[in-house]
Amino acid sequence: MSASVKNSMMKSKKHSAMFLSLLAISILIGWQPLLRTFVLSWQNDEYTHILLILPVSAVFVLIDWGYLQGLRQWNFRVGPLILLIAAAIACSAWFWSASLSSDEQLAIRMFALVLAWIGIFLIYFGPVACRPVLFPLLFLFGLVPIPEFLLNSIVALLQRGSAWSAHAFFALAGVPVIGQGVQLTIPGLTIQIAQECSSIRSSSMLVVTTLVIAQVLLRSSWRKALIIILAVPLSVAKNGLRIFTIAMLGTRVNRGYLTGRLHHQGGILFFLIALIAEIALLLLLRRGENPRPGPPLESLQARSASV
Repeated sequence: MSASVKNSMMKSKKHSAMFLSLLAISILIGWQPLLRTFVLSWQNDEYTHILLILPVSAVFVLIDWGYLQGLRQWNFRVGPLILLIAAAIACSAWFWSASLSSDEQLAIRMFALVLAWIGIFLIYFGPVACRPVLFPLLFLFGLVPIPEFLLNSIVALLQRGSAWSAHAFFALAGVPVIGQGVQLTIPGLTIQIAQECSSIRSSSMLVVTTLVIAQVLLRSSWRKALIIILAVPLSVAKNGLRIFTIAMLGTRVNRGYLTGRLHHQGGILFFLIALIAEIALLLLLRRGENPRPGPPLESLQARSASV
């Protein structure tokens, strides 16, 4: 092995060690909000989707890791600037802690931590290498827990949307229905759509899943945006279908359906229905795209050089 190759390998190892060291330091500094976020996502249904964010982002980056090594170029302009911004945001959460609730502080600190990770990535790889992995880098912001005041507003919107959707299903089926806010009345039953029935968990999971599938299967930015936007009304329609189905079974077949397993554990069934519909729409949009072109010669050379 030539001396130049050995020197190149030594430099690469030193650079990798510096990159890993910076990541380790950021985790040591931000371990408290990171741990609180994972505990929150494990214990609270509204934040379950957070458990998917880090593994999905890591897989996307690792798939292109060898290719990124060929494009890697140190950057001490943009990366350090983003690190400074992240530090300033984290300090602001500490400085204004008296006027911020605990969930708001957590959201700000996690936002700063994710921003710091992106800054470290930019320092090590440079802006050019970050372009192919822009999606997984931005996807990391899904780790930021939504503050309670904003989450409550989203849940309220989902409640009203679910009530409207269920009302539409009853009307289409010819069932007399009276709607008052989040309350529906049909012959033999009055339905109150509580916060727990808003489907916030399955809605967030559907949006996250759609983001990943759209990134894998679609090339056009507007098609990706369209399918992601459609995930929200589709999730609302799915919840309306669930309310309609349980109510009809409870009033026409057996009252036990109103409190049985379909009510408490049947969410996965209707989630799969919505996911299948979303995938069908995605495949329909994909048919209108041109075939994915092969990588340019320069990219192939870079990949082969990195292997």
